Amino acid sequence: MNGGPATGVAGDFLKSLGFPSIRIHGSRNHFDFTHRERRILVIGPMGSGKTEFSAGIWRDARIAKRKSGAIASATTTEGADRRNVFFVRSLLDAGRFQDYPDDALAYRGGYERCGDGIAKISDSFDLEKVIEDNPGHGTWIIDEASFYDERLAYVTARESERRGLMFIYPTLVLNFRREIFNSTARLLLEMSTDVITLTAYCEHSDCLTDSLYTYRYYSVDDRECPALYFDPLIVIGGDRDKKDPREPNYCTRCDHHHWLPGKEYTYFTLKPLGEAAARGDIAPLRNELIKLKDEPHLSSLHSSLKDNHMDRNEPQPVCMNSMLVPCLAEKALVYLFVEQNLVGRDQLVNLTKDLKLDHEYLSDRLKDNRRSASLG
Repeated sequence: MNGGPATGVAGDFLKSLGFPSIRIHGSRNHFDFTHRERRILVIGPMGSGKTEFSAGIWRDARIAKRKSGAIASATTTEGADRRNVFFVRSLLDAGRFQDYPDDALAYRGGYERCGDGIAKISDSFDLEKVIEDNPGHGTWIIDEASFYDERLAYVTARESERRGLMFIYPTLVLNFRREIFNSTARLLLEMSTDVITLTAYCEHSDCLTDSLYTYRYYSVDDRECPALYFDPLIVIGGDRDKKDPREPNYCTRCDHHHWLPGKEYTYFTLKPLGEAAARGDIAPLRNELIKLKDEPHLSSLHSSLKDNHMDRNEPQPVCMNSMLVPCLAEKALVYLFVEQNLVGRDQLVNLTKDLKLDHEYLSDRLKDNRRSASLG
């Protein structure tokens, strides 16, 4: 129970000891490996301890395996013992923990050595192969499950129902825009049997509020620059502190300190420009991209940010810092190409060459978002 009056067995027990009516808060219990077919979604913002929660399950499994052979009948289905835990991490995420051993289940502040019980995969087909090659493992932890293709939700549900396997998905469900991360996250929400929510303190220096939201920002000359709404959805390896203004940082923020400038601009200006380009009229988009690249203070984006964040009763000057971040034109183009499918491949290549946009930045972001990185 969380925050409620003492009721039920626990409440009756405490009252029998002479305790007054108090609030009972649940703590983390040792993990239960006896239940089959569970699909447990562990959600929370970056820094909330999702992977560390998984490491706790790994440690519990080591203790559970010390029990007598009689326990195996309660934890094993179709030859797969749920006390045998396998950890799966994305190949795209391989660069995050370079200072740890290759077999490390690594999290912020520590790691567990998994030995042969770990693999790096790129998609749901790789996962099927790993499961097939490790038939004795009954519990599967799939880190950042939302980063994979939608098919993964169906593969894990099928294997769970067929063989009693248990799957644990420590993952983001909301992106930095505070929206459902993608269709994979939506399917995991639909097909999970359990959901565990983790929170963190708001990381703003003046706040101690509980937070569920991941906040993306850039650092430019030590100034906090909130990511614009149309910032590329996925940026691999962006959770470490970085001073490079081209690479984002992340933290968790509450409602009050989670700034997301540019949403109005995206729907009032940027997307309509993309729709015009899709109809063959690319000149208006080209003109805006030129301003974003060379004279951002003259762009429609600058006007929109000023209207929505400065000309108000409580100005938000931090939101204007978003204009200091480089590659504004490149970000806008990636959004229209990757997420909206309004700009075609040929238009992307031609605009990149014509406007002398940052080829390396565009290639990296296209690769992060699983689109061909070739720009000709």
